[in-house]
Amino acid sequence: HPREAQPDKLAELFIQVTDDLSYARTQYPDSRTTKYLNDLASKVHLEIYKNKKEDKNRFITFWKTELPEVMYEVQKPLLYSLIIFLVAGIIGAVSTRYDDTFVRLILGDGYVNMTLENIKSGNPTKVYSGDSEVNMFFRITWNNVLVSFRVFVFGIFASLGTAFFLFYNGLMVGTFIMFFSQEQQLSHALPVIMLHGTIELSSIVIAAAAGFTMGNSLLFPGTYSRLDSFKRGALKGLKIVMGLVPFFILAGFIESFITRYAFMPASIKALIIILSALLMIYYFVVYPIRLKEHGKF
Repeated sequence: HPREAQPDKLAELFIQVTDDLSYARTQYPDSRTTKYLNDLASKVHLEIYKNKKEDKNRFITFWKTELPEVMYEVQKPLLYSLIIFLVAGIIGAVSTRYDDTFVRLILGDGYVNMTLENIKSGNPTKVYSGDSEVNMFFRITWNNVLVSFRVFVFGIFASLGTAFFLFYNGLMVGTFIMFFSQEQQLSHALPVIMLHGTIELSSIVIAAAAGFTMGNSLLFPGTYSRLDSFKRGALKGLKIVMGLVPFFILAGFIESFITRYAFMPASIKALIIILSALLMIYYFVVYPIRLKEHGKF
């Protein structure tokens, strides 16, 4: 039994078990023996590392390698999330283009009527300056965190819940864009919205990848027991969602303190949008790949 073994014996046992597991996975991937060896290897591994002192720089390690490693492992779910979001956006835009009632169905009469009034008054995005900066910041940031957490948690329903919430958000964005386009206000509204929307929408897509990771761990446990697979998938997803919180805070700050200045120079808008896009793409996609290439995990 792993708990009764001495450190040297434990290390030797771990090597033997992992060798056997590697062979079993190759020759008998679906056998009970493979599952047993996998569970045994996990127990031995846990016993070896359970007394390892927590790294004092855990906070730095989380951002430097731990979260990027998880993002590298969820590249496929992230791609699926992006595809679902874009397809939903296209459906929303096309539906709005050919059905006059669709925009009110998705965005609601109150929002549509208010926006039409704002367009008449000459400030289509006035909604972003209707409250004090600090109130907006806390309300928006909290709402965004809740949305991302909901998108993640609903992955427990075999990924279908996450897919639904992601699709609905994409539908809203596509509807929103086409609505402003039909009112000949897109060239003004889109840059204003994307000031904060670049980080916000990217984060929702990433949160959905976290939800799919958890949902898929239930659907496809592989050589792990379904419970063990779910625990691993849920932990990966939770790390991603927790890692998104600072980005939602940044998006909330931009939306509350900067987006309200809708008529700022186009060059400043472009700079903020480009920097936001580069931040999200580099940290969540490029940086994890570079770490992997350099053997950092």
